[in-house]
Amino acid sequence: MQLIKNATIVNEGRTFIGSVLIDGEQIKAVYEGNQPIEVKEPFIEIDAAGLLLLPGVIDDQVHFRDPGLTHKGDIYTESKAAVAGGVTSYFEMPNTKPQATTIDLLEDKYNLASGKSFANYSFLMGVTNDNIEELKKINTRNVAGVKMFMGSSTGNMLVDNQNTLNRVFSEIPLLIVTHCEDEATIQSNIQHYKALLGEDIPVKYHPLIRTAEACYKSSSFAVELAKKYNSRLHVFHLSSALEMSLFSSDKPLREKRITAEVCVHHLWFSDTDYAKYGNRIKWNPAIKSESDRLALIEAVNSNIIDVVATDHAPHLLTEKEGSCLVAASGGPLVQHSLVAMLQLAKRGIFTLEKVVEKMCHAPADLFRIEKRGFIRPGYFADLVLVDPNKPWTVTPENILYKCGWSPFEGTTFDSAVLKTWVNGNLVFDNGKFDEAVRGQRLLFEV
Repeated sequence: MQLIKNATIVNEGRTFIGSVLIDGEQIKAVYEGNQPIEVKEPFIEIDAAGLLLLPGVIDDQVHFRDPGLTHKGDIYTESKAAVAGGVTSYFEMPNTKPQATTIDLLEDKYNLASGKSFANYSFLMGVTNDNIEELKKINTRNVAGVKMFMGSSTGNMLVDNQNTLNRVFSEIPLLIVTHCEDEATIQSNIQHYKALLGEDIPVKYHPLIRTAEACYKSSSFAVELAKKYNSRLHVFHLSSALEMSLFSSDKPLREKRITAEVCVHHLWFSDTDYAKYGNRIKWNPAIKSESDRLALIEAVNSNIIDVVATDHAPHLLTEKEGSCLVAASGGPLVQHSLVAMLQLAKRGIFTLEKVVEKMCHAPADLFRIEKRGFIRPGYFADLVLVDPNKPWTVTPENILYKCGWSPFEGTTFDSAVLKTWVNGNLVFDNGKFDEAVRGQRLLFEV
């Protein structure tokens, strides 16, 4: 047993001093206040006075590049970075090589993770224009949902067949997760700027090519289909103020059929940052204006946006070179997502309770994950201990991503992750990892 005592616990909308008793994989008890705690069996005691104890972060969108793209990252390296950042569970996307578009290929990824992943894991199955019958074979108990690119991005898995779209939204009972950018709008914008500037288009034009209008046109189409067929739809990485009108906060999360996610980079950066960071902050969808960033922050605080995640997508720096049309889109984030959100909380942009709600509770509720995402007796002991007053600066020496860089290089964060537990195992402890620990496959309520 392990007793984490005197911690400042942030959980379910409250912050209080208390202790948590871990028995094996699970939380046995949560104590509030400083009352004496009697544990009859031998236990390890950890004094967490002055430290924050949070549920482990659940990142609902990562690209760990395994299999087939492992020169950029793999399940071992990226999950190691994840637990160092307080991420204890993740959902990995299907645009690997081969693409996870059949049950067998999906299970191959689960088998990889069982031997390599420090954190708990789930893998979304990819939708193509012709794999509808394969999607129907999914066991809803052990697969979170299906991922559909309604806009082309890394991996070229664009689904643009109207019959396929109708069938997916009408026939697939799982959560449908979408990347929404209208391809025709993007291609038209590319031709416009090629005519204006030639092939060598600077990255500052990226949000003028992948515009708010391109996002809105695709997102609104997805929402229209979901409403028509009463599907469960979750739209990834919202990036514009324009799209906020498509979502609402009028129901508790568990009752919503249509939900939304925003990524840390869209809350942190704006288009004024392209001059400093260049292609390092080139993502799809693009980082847009400061007014868009502020609208996204407001949507998180008002519960129009339900989940905060990363879209962790490592590329080698050599792959990030070149013009707007050449440089790869995406960047690594899982090691720094929690501390970045805690930094925004320290600035007064979010509360600690809101950070935990959007990064821990909401993904568990939205995806119906079994016994995770909360500090509750009987739940898996996925926990993170954070020192809120331990400044540190991101440098190449402390970056754990296989690609070796971060858009946050040079940034000083005031909070540091000290310890991370996965299923009761102390997998990360002040910079040291327990190499024997492996995460578990996430299971879902049916």
